[in-house]
Order: sequence, then C-alpha cells, then structure tokens
Amino acid sequence: MSSRVCLTLIASSLIAACSDPQPHRAATIDAAAPGRIEADVRFLADDLLEGREAGTRGHDVAALYVASQFRKLGLDAGAGDSGLQPVPLLRARALREGARFALNRDGVRTEFAFEDDFVVSANFNEATAEITAPLVFVGQAVHAPELGQDHFAGVDVRGKIAVVLANAPSNLSNDERAFHASRMEKAKLLAERGAVGTISIGDPRDEEKRPWAVGAKNWGAAGMRLRDGEGRAVDSFPALRVRVSLRAALAQILFAGSPHGADEVFAMMRENRLQAFDLSGTATLTQATQMERAESVNVVARLPGADPALAAEHVVLTAHLDHLGIGAAVDGDSIYNGAIDNALGVSVLLEAARRLATAPRRPARSILFVALTAEEKGLLGAQHFVAAPPVPKSSLVANVNMDMPVVLGDLVDVIPVGVEHSTLQSVVEAAAEDLGLALTPDPKPEETGFVRSDQYAFIRAGIPAVYLDGGVKGRDPHFDGLASLDGFLNQHYHRPSDDAEQPIHYPTAARIAALNALIAERIADAPARPRWNDGDFFAKRYATDN
Repeated sequence: MSSRVCLTLIASSLIAACSDPQPHRAATIDAAAPGRIEADVRFLADDLLEGREAGTRGHDVAALYVASQFRKLGLDAGAGDSGLQPVPLLRARALREGARFALNRDGVRTEFAFEDDFVVSANFNEATAEITAPLVFVGQAVHAPELGQDHFAGVDVRGKIAVVLANAPSNLSNDERAFHASRMEKAKLLAERGAVGTISIGDPRDEEKRPWAVGAKNWGAAGMRLRDGEGRAVDSFPALRVRVSLRAALAQILFAGSPHGADEVFAMMRENRLQAFDLSGTATLTQATQMERAESVNVVARLPGADPALAAEHVVLTAHLDHLGIGAAVDGDSIYNGAIDNALGVSVLLEAARRLATAPRRPARSILFVALTAEEKGLLGAQHFVAAPPVPKSSLVANVNMDMPVVLGDLVDVIPVGVEHSTLQSVVEAAAEDLGLALTPDPKPEETGFVRSDQYAFIRAGIPAVYLDGGVKGRDPHFDGLASLDGFLNQHYHRPSDDAEQPIHYPTAARIAALNALIAERIADAPARPRWNDGDFFAKRYATDN
C-alpha cells in the first residue's frame, strides 16, 4: 500500500470518527450496577428494618447502612463527623378512646363510627380537645382571587368547623393546582380565618380506586412534626383544635338539609363551580392524643468540588430513606417495607454517588448526597435540612430528587416532574439525550406530585429543583408502562406488598442512576448556577433571585 493511500485512509477514519455522534453514556454503565442497586434495595426493604419508619430502630439501621456506603466510597461526612444530621421531632398518635364525631341537627344526634366512618388526626398542641360548633362548607379551601377562585367568599369561618374537599380546581394550571391542593396551605388559610376544626372529605372517585377501609385501618400510625428549640411543634396550627376525615359516601348525611346536597356538591367540584355556604346544625368533635419527643437523622455525604472558586457551592441529590414502618396487617403481613417507595430511590442515589465518586475527574462544584428522613410524615427531614443545612444555605444551588421510581419493566424514558420551572430543563434534556433516554411529561398531574415529595421543601426555600420519576415507555412496544404504574399505585402503594419481590427492572434503575449523576455533574460544571424562569408560578412565591 502506498503512503499516499495510507494517509488518505487515516484521514478518512479521523473524519468519520469526528463526524459520528459520541456514544451514549449509557454504554459506560458498569455491568455490576444493577446488581449493586438490587443488593441495596433488598437490604433496605428487608423485614429486619421493620419498614424504616422515622424515629425507629429500623430507620436508624438503614441510616447507618447508607452512611457506611457513603464512607466506603471515600466521600466526606456532610454533617458532623458521622454524616448524620439530627432531626428533632414530635411524635403523636390519636387515641381511639378519645375520638368522637357527632352531628346535631333538628334535635337529632347522629353519631359516626370511628374508623368505619371517620378518623381523627393527632393534635400536637393539646392532649385532649372537644369542640361543638356550627358547620361551614368552604369548597376546596382555595383563596386565589387573581385566578378567579375564592372558596371563602360569602361566609364567615370564625368559630366554626370548616368542611373541606380534597385537591384543587381542575381548571387551574398544574402548578397552581399543586400549590393550592397542599394540605398545609389549606390548614394555614383556615387557621388564619379563625376556624376551630375541620372535616375533610375526599373525592368519591378516588375512594373507588382506593377504598376508605384501606387507609382507615392505619388510623393509629404516628404523625410527626418538627420540634423547635422550645420543644413545640412546627406548623401545627393550634387554632384547628380537632381535625377529622369523613368517608366520602357519608357526605350525604353531612350536607342533608343544606342549600346543596352531597351529589350536587361533588358535581360542582367536577365542574369547577364550588361556592361556600353554611350547613345546618352543629358538630361535636373530640380527640385525645398521646405525644412524645422523637429524633431521626438525615444522612449527608459530600463530594468536594474541584474548582477553587466554585467548590463552596453545592448541588444536592436527595432521596427519602423512611417509609411507614409497621401497620395494619394485609393478608397477614404488617411490615410496610417500602421497596419501591423509597428503598429503590435511595439505592439509585447510592449508585449515582458511586459513579461520581469514582469518576476520573471531580465536578467543579461540590455535591451533597442526602438520604432524608420523615418524608412520609410531611417532608420533615427535607424541611429541616433546608432550614438548617450543614453548609451555608446560600451555597445550595439546586436539588435533584428521586422518589418512588416505578420501574417494573425495561423503560426508555423518565418523568422529570417540575423541570419546566427553571433553567434545569435544558440540563436535564441534554443529559437524557446523552444517555438515550426520552423525557415524558407527568402523566398524572392531577396527583400534584410536585408538592408531595422532598423537592418541594427546596422549592419553598427558593432553590430550583426537579423530581425524577420512572417512565412509562417500554423498550418492548407491547409493554404498557402506564398500566404498570397504575397497577402499582392501586395494589401496592403504601401497602405491605411493596416489598423486594416486586419485579423491579434493575438495569433501568441503573440508567436512572446514571442520569442522576450526569445531571448533577452538569449542574456542578456549569458556569452559572440554575435560575428560575421569569414569571414562573413558584418563583413568584419563593425565589430570592427573580
């Protein structure tokens, strides 16, 4: 072969190599990654850990396990010497003996049956409380005149028991609906207006999918609140002395004799034309609560950044470690293992940490890996972390959260919930493209997932965040990912059957871990920190830089 021909062939090869797209990072996924994730899931979801409820021995064991895995990777302890950030809590349980709900109307008293008809929430301010007061219906307790919604218009709530429907009007945007569906937002508005108690009623259609009895049998599960420096509960709204939930099928009794019956009220809800009105009669609500101090921990690890100027800033990867613990038995099983919710999310977090910790180069900014506690109790671990982070709060540039990735098949997509709120969108899109993963919009925006997992605590602190979830598109076109998701939610979510025997597709979980790592790496290497989009719904309320 002549030298001229040889040089021509070499040049052609170089041109071809430069013009071909770079191989997907997915090709570099360690073949052992799926097995590592499965091993972590099987430990964290084992019966030995008794469902990892915050403030219990099982959660403590899980936290030590995660901390040891971080340490094994050579990561710095992100909180103190151990990597464990204490989270002060109050634990409260409602008592059956003190629970009562009676309706007094036209000289007739109707007593509702505890558990079969209603359940009562624990009170974090009074051991016992009893109220008898008039009733007022306040729709879904939404006050947003700028959106044409004011469910308090025309009524006086002060000194009354507010009857409230779940969720928020369906004609609001996804963001608006998520915000106004928040139970905390509803409680805040009701307390500010002087309500003394609440009766919450769910959507009858939701109770058809998940019968009242399924949730009601766990009435004895402990509630939790953060504990302040004086030992008091945070965000406990003491003005609302008794709060109960009523089975939707019994709403017809509550609304009888009022301007609108239950069927009409639910029709008004579906047609987004709810209006407030007073109900006839009064209700007597009582509660008794057993309360004690508790403590749990967030597990925090740190990968120091390589850039001297940017290393003081932090990207935060999170997943909640806790689940529901031991509860009412279902088919003889009382341990709520939480394999998919969220042992799998934590295991994905651990694998993302492995990828970043063992990479040839460190990102410019530092990265915090945080296994959060008490998500199931109201995002409490995340709330405490952003209120008292182990690094300066101003150094937290973004949060990428992983919660309950339902990957029960070979999936080729992920769902980036909330990605549209900030410049994180372009980062996530580019990372997914590099890994050959499609991005699918949230198929269930009515579930208001963006305010129901730990990223919302970061959002409320003004920190851009995204919540990554498993996708719904299978590599096999015959695999119905949406049906798989619905099947899990209807049959296994928050039940003992969410255990390690679920058919989790671990290679998909490994790809999601790679995506988490790549997103974090790109945020950490970007010249500028992420920013909220101009005019964004959440930015208007919480952002400090918009």
